[in-house]
Amino acid sequence: MTQQHQAPTWRRPVWAPVLPLAAPSIATEPALARQWLARSMFRPENELKRARRSTYHRRMSLRAVPESMDPAVVGSVDAELDRIEREHRVSVRLAIESGSRAWGFPSPDSDYDCRFVYVAELDTYLSPWRTRDVIETPLIGLLDVNGWDLGKALRLLVNGNAVLIEWLMSPIVYRGDERFRAELRELAEQVAARDKVARHYLHLGTRQWDLFDRNRSLKKVFYSLRPAMALRWLREHPEAAVAPMHLPTMLAQCELPADLVAAVSDLTELKSRTREMGSGAVPAPIAAFIASEFDCAADAFPRTTPEDPKRVRALTAEFFRAQALSVR
Repeated sequence: MTQQHQAPTWRRPVWAPVLPLAAPSIATEPALARQWLARSMFRPENELKRARRSTYHRRMSLRAVPESMDPAVVGSVDAELDRIEREHRVSVRLAIESGSRAWGFPSPDSDYDCRFVYVAELDTYLSPWRTRDVIETPLIGLLDVNGWDLGKALRLLVNGNAVLIEWLMSPIVYRGDERFRAELRELAEQVAARDKVARHYLHLGTRQWDLFDRNRSLKKVFYSLRPAMALRWLREHPEAAVAPMHLPTMLAQCELPADLVAAVSDLTELKSRTREMGSGAVPAPIAAFIASEFDCAADAFPRTTPEDPKRVRALTAEFFRAQALSVR
C-alpha cells in the first residue's frame, strides 16, 4: 500500500502564546507588548497588514462635521487625508478643523483649515536618518491641509505652544481615534505649563493687535480678540492650563460685561454674512477689553520654567513610545 505524503503545515509551537492582533499598550503591559512585537515579525506580511487596517478602522471613531460645511469640500478633505496616509505611510490619529469655522466666527468665504497629528511607521523612528516632522500640502481653493508628527507636537506642547491644545479642543473633527484624543488631552493637562501657554496667547494677540493698528481691518480684530479671551478664561480658571478653542464657549464660561458680549455678538454676526468687512474703528467695549487683557497678562502670567522638567519629559516620552509601538 502506497503511503501518501501530505504537505507539511505550520503549527504554532506550544511555547508561543496566542497574541492579540492589536499591539498591547507598552505603558500598561510592557512585557506583553514586547512579546507582541517579537512575534509579529514572523507573521505573514499580508496578515499583519490586514490586522493593522482592521484595528485602525475600528478605532477611528471620531467624526463631528456640522451640516453647514460644504459636503464636497469635506469629501475632498477626507480624500486628501486618505492620500496622505497612503503615500506618506503614516497613521493620522486626529484630523480637525483649526480655522475660523472652529473658532466660532466664520465668513462666507472662510478657508477649510484641516490640521492633523500623525504617527509614522516604527522604522522611521528607529532610523538614524532624520525625516521631516511635518506634512504640508498645496493650498487648493479653500482647502488647506497640513499636519505634524506626534513627536513635534509633543515638543511644542511642553514648550508652551498652544496649537496642539487647540487641535485637541476643536469642535469640528474630520476623523480621529477617540482614545488617542482623550489620553492626549489628559497628558496636556498634566504637562502644559499654563504660564507658558498664556504667554503664547499674549505674544500672538499683541502681534495681531499691532497688525490691526496698521491696516484697520475689522476682520483681523478677531485674531486679537480670541487670544485676549483665552487669557481672560485662564485667569478665571486658575486650575486649568487648557482653554476652549471656541470663542462663544469662552464667552459663556467667563464673567463679562453685557456691552462686551453684545458687541462681540454683533461683530460675529456681521462677519458671518459679509465677505469683506472693510476697515474701521473697533467697537469701544472690544478695544478696551483687548487692551486690558494684554496689560493684565504680562503680570498675571510670568515667565517660568516647568516645576519638574524630568517628569514632564518622562510622561511625554512614555505616551510617544506607546503610540509609536501601536498598530496603525
